[in-house]
Amino acid sequence: MIVKTLLAAIVAGLVAGVFMTAAQELRVTPLILHAEQYEGEAPATGEPAAAGHEQHSSLKANAPLGALLASISPVTPAYAHEHGGEDEEGGIMFGMSRFSGTLLANLVTGAGFSLLLAGISVMIAYPITLANGALWGAFGWLAVHMLPALGLPPELPGFPAAELGDRQTWWVATVLFSAAGLYLLALRGEVISKLAGLVLIAAPHAYGAPQPLDISSNVPAVLGAEFAVAALATTLAFWIVLGVVSGFINDRFVKVA
Repeated sequence: MIVKTLLAAIVAGLVAGVFMTAAQELRVTPLILHAEQYEGEAPATGEPAAAGHEQHSSLKANAPLGALLASISPVTPAYAHEHGGEDEEGGIMFGMSRFSGTLLANLVTGAGFSLLLAGISVMIAYPITLANGALWGAFGWLAVHMLPALGLPPELPGFPAAELGDRQTWWVATVLFSAAGLYLLALRGEVISKLAGLVLIAAPHAYGAPQPLDISSNVPAVLGAEFAVAALATTLAFWIVLGVVSGFINDRFVKVA
């Protein structure tokens, strides 16, 4: 039964990863390509472009959690900075093109998140079904994307950002607090549990997300806002597809045993 559940989760994750790649190609990639045109230019304040380079490199992965977060973020780093390495042999990801690297990253991301959902459902004895699959996906999106985005919205290349390690630490803590809070709100009936859930969800935002010291950028703010909306919309679709497909496979194949 456990093996079938894990296999079903992997299949659902791969399906969602393919869907995510298509959605990103339609909505997210054009905005990133547009933003890349501004990289290397001096910001509007007239400061040299190199002065804030470290803060503006929002997709670097030098901090301890960098590799982990780069591998699980549905808005994948495979999109970023390919233009900076087109002349280098080997491409951006194991010698693959931008699209191929993004597809591979999304397949891994989809499988990873799907296994995570399956593990949580087994732990709390609340199976994912076709009837509640969309709800599972919505809660996953809230915990991993929407609630953290209240403090750290999705960022285009070249946008101001705080130190990578600080942002990663805050993001991980927010995801964990949000997931625990949503569990208490949705699945526990006691009033004290629901109050505790609200406190957990609000705690990271009360503490505050790390912010850059210099907010100047040559990337238009309207482009950043459009990207944040597109990124959140595509990840919402990703999670809904993941939940629904997981529920369908569980109902159709896993329960047969």
